Amino acid sequence: MVLNFSEQGTPMLGLAKKRIWKYNFMKSSYDAVIIGGGLHGLATAYYLAKEHGMNDVAILEKRFIGFGGAGRNTAIVRANQRTQYNVPLYKEALDLWPVLTRELDFNLMFNNCGNLNLLHSEAAMKTARMNISTAQFHGVESHLLDAKQTKEMEPALNISEDMTYPIHGAMYHPPGGVVRHDAVVWGLAKGATKLGVHIHQQTEATAIHTENGKISGVSTSGGRINTPRVLVSAGGYSAGIIFRMLGVKLPISVLTIQAMVTQPLKPLFNHVVSSGAYHAYANQTLKGEIATGAHMDPWPNYTTQTTAYYIKHQAEALSEFLPCLRGVKFMRIWGGLADMTPDMAPIMDGNDPVEGFYMDCGWGYFGFKSCSVVGKYMAEFMAEGNCPGILKPFHLRRCEQHRLMGETAALVNYSPDN
Repeated sequence: MVLNFSEQGTPMLGLAKKRIWKYNFMKSSYDAVIIGGGLHGLATAYYLAKEHGMNDVAILEKRFIGFGGAGRNTAIVRANQRTQYNVPLYKEALDLWPVLTRELDFNLMFNNCGNLNLLHSEAAMKTARMNISTAQFHGVESHLLDAKQTKEMEPALNISEDMTYPIHGAMYHPPGGVVRHDAVVWGLAKGATKLGVHIHQQTEATAIHTENGKISGVSTSGGRINTPRVLVSAGGYSAGIIFRMLGVKLPISVLTIQAMVTQPLKPLFNHVVSSGAYHAYANQTLKGEIATGAHMDPWPNYTTQTTAYYIKHQAEALSEFLPCLRGVKFMRIWGGLADMTPDMAPIMDGNDPVEGFYMDCGWGYFGFKSCSVVGKYMAEFMAEGNCPGILKPFHLRRCEQHRLMGETAALVNYSPDN
C-alpha cells in the first residue's frame, strides 16, 4: 500500500501510485474559468482543450468534482425526448459515449440496454405515436409496443387489469441505457488535465468581475483570477451564483430529487423501465441492485434530505407494475438538487448580458444525459464566440418572450432565428 497525499497535504492511504488527474497550483490568469466541477464543466473544459487548443482553462469547484448532480443520479441516458429541438441534442449525446470511452481511454461502462416507457391509457398511446414519429424523423430508433409485446420484452411486468394504472403498451427506445456516472467524472477529469486544464477543488468562486460590459476576472477563496471568459455550470447552485454575482435572475426553481437502490438480486430485467403514471423508473445495476427514482419534490428548496414519503411511494409503485419486487429491501437512499425551468428545457446562453459570460444550467433531471454533447458545443461557443445552431433554441430570452419549449409546456411555433 502506498502513502499518498491529498491536495491539502494530509496523508491518505491508497493503492494507486499516482492520481487519475493532475493537481496544479492556481495561476493569476486563465483564458477561461469554469465555475462548477460537475459533468458539464468537465466536459466543456475537455473539449475546449481537445477541439479548440484552449488548454489554459481553470475549473473551480467549491467542494470536490462530482459532488453535486454528477454523483447523485441513476445514470440513465436516452434520446426519447418530445421536441424537435431536444431530440437531436440527446441523440448526439448518446452517440458520443462510445467515442468518449475510446478518446479518454477510460471505461465509462456504457450499457446500451434500451428504455421501455410504459403507457397506461389510449391517450398516452396516441401521444407516444407522435413522440415516436419525431424520434424517427431525426434518425432515433423508437417503437410502439402493445401490452403483450411489452410483457415479452420484460416478463417481470404486470400487465393484468388488477392494478391502478393498467399497462396498455410501451414506447421502446433501443439506443438508450445507462452509463457509470462516477466513471464519467473521473474519465473527463483525467482527459482534461492531460490536455493542460487545471482543476481546483475546495476553491469557491466568490465574485465575478466586469469592466465596460465585459468579463474581467473571478475572485475565489484562493485569490483573484484574471480571465475574459467565465462559464457558470454549477447545477442546482447555478441560478444562485448568477444572481448573487451578476444580478441576473433566472426562471429556475431548485427542487430535491430522490433515488434509492434495493438489495442485490439475481438478474431480473434487462432494460430501463419507467412509468409516467406511477412517477417511477427502475433499472438493474451491474451489482444486481434495482436503482429506482421518481419525479422531483414539488416544493423549492436547497436541501438533499430524503423523506419517508418517497420510500413509501417507490415501494407502492414498483409493487404494482413489478410485483416480483414485493418484499425486497431498500438499502440506500439519496437526494440531489434539480434546477428546473418552467418548460423543463435548459438554459444555454452566452455574451448576455455581459460579453464573455456563459451559462449552462436549468437541466432538471436531464443534465447527466446531455453532458457529453453540451460540453462539446459550449466549448465551441466559448472558443469562437458564436452560438452553435443546435444550442440556439435554449437561450435565456425565450422565457422573457413567453416562447416556452414543449417538453412540458404547450407546444409553440418557435424559430431559433427569432
